[in-house]
Amino acid sequence: MFSNRTDWNLKPNGLSEALAGHRAAGKPLLDLTVSNPAECGFDCDQQAILQALANPSSLSYDPSPKGLLAAREAVAKYYSAREIIVPVEDIILTISTSEAYSFAFRALCNPGDELLIPEPSYPLFSFLADIHDVKLVGYPLLYDHGWQFDFHALTQSITSRSRGIIIVNPNNPTGNFCKAGEIEKLNEICSSRQMAIIADEVFLDFHLHTARPRSFATNAASLTFTMSGLSKISGLPQMKAAWLITSGPQQLKSQALSRLEVIADTFLSMNTPVQLAIPRFLDLRHDFQKQLMARVRRNLAELDVQLAAQSSCARLEVEGGWYAILRVPVTRTDEDLAIDLLTHQGTYLHPGHFYDFPTDGFLIVSLITPADDFDEGIKRVLSVF
Repeated sequence: MFSNRTDWNLKPNGLSEALAGHRAAGKPLLDLTVSNPAECGFDCDQQAILQALANPSSLSYDPSPKGLLAAREAVAKYYSAREIIVPVEDIILTISTSEAYSFAFRALCNPGDELLIPEPSYPLFSFLADIHDVKLVGYPLLYDHGWQFDFHALTQSITSRSRGIIIVNPNNPTGNFCKAGEIEKLNEICSSRQMAIIADEVFLDFHLHTARPRSFATNAASLTFTMSGLSKISGLPQMKAAWLITSGPQQLKSQALSRLEVIADTFLSMNTPVQLAIPRFLDLRHDFQKQLMARVRRNLAELDVQLAAQSSCARLEVEGGWYAILRVPVTRTDEDLAIDLLTHQGTYLHPGHFYDFPTDGFLIVSLITPADDFDEGIKRVLSVF
């Protein structure tokens, strides 16, 4: 009686079963996968957050498909602080980037149409695609003294049913930003084939180098959907506030916005208290980001110190985001290695295949792990090689 689109294999994998057993047994655990900023020990202005949610205007209901004007103006102000001018009318508020993806998928794709996704990348996409009857086609990111697009493989993957290319900027977990030349090439590909760019920029603010990375928010050469939200920007995933920006050639942009507004009006999913609080929540981002980037830099430096003391493992270059990728000797599958580290070292990491790495020999570590856990966890991981 259920749809084929939700006929997933929900059996836990070996690592998930091992983790559940480890926790059920009450064994101590060093979790090097933590990605929830609300659970990583960062200081936050609790009073300011709660006061922002106590706006008396929350008792009124004035539904707006794109979201309340004041909230969208705050998002536009966030971009203007980066010297990016985003028209308020091009912004649609959503409860999450997942919902923003949903809106873009619905606006672009008929059942069976295709979207290109980077590999390696975050494993969320497959579920979103299944729910929206979209087929995902991977295109590889290559590593050679840094990550880069394999544009030959990307163009070879395009078919008559391709509707867009998903870009994660910076990509998760590889941490590479899309460079100016790559953006130009992507625009050339998409504009010539009536395809769109779908750009996920939730980690855009978290760059390790001094040069500010480019955003897709004002990309005009091809139809572009750019998304971000408070989950990462302000470290407030519990507030469920994100947005979708549409840009591109004027005719295509207008058509897309008209369709998106109907989709948004159909659901009206954003709640009023959080919308009213968005300006304050965005103001709070500065202190949070300062704390988080200090920890990322500190943990990355500690990782390099420990790696320098041995010769078996290394890390890949990272430009931004919250993750580092360890390259380790291939003595077994990544999942078997992760299970062994959990069982015998009490340390939990994600294996590379969770993110569609094409070969074994990669482990993913979160750089926002509290410092003591991070130091001891990395020590235990490296001790087995």
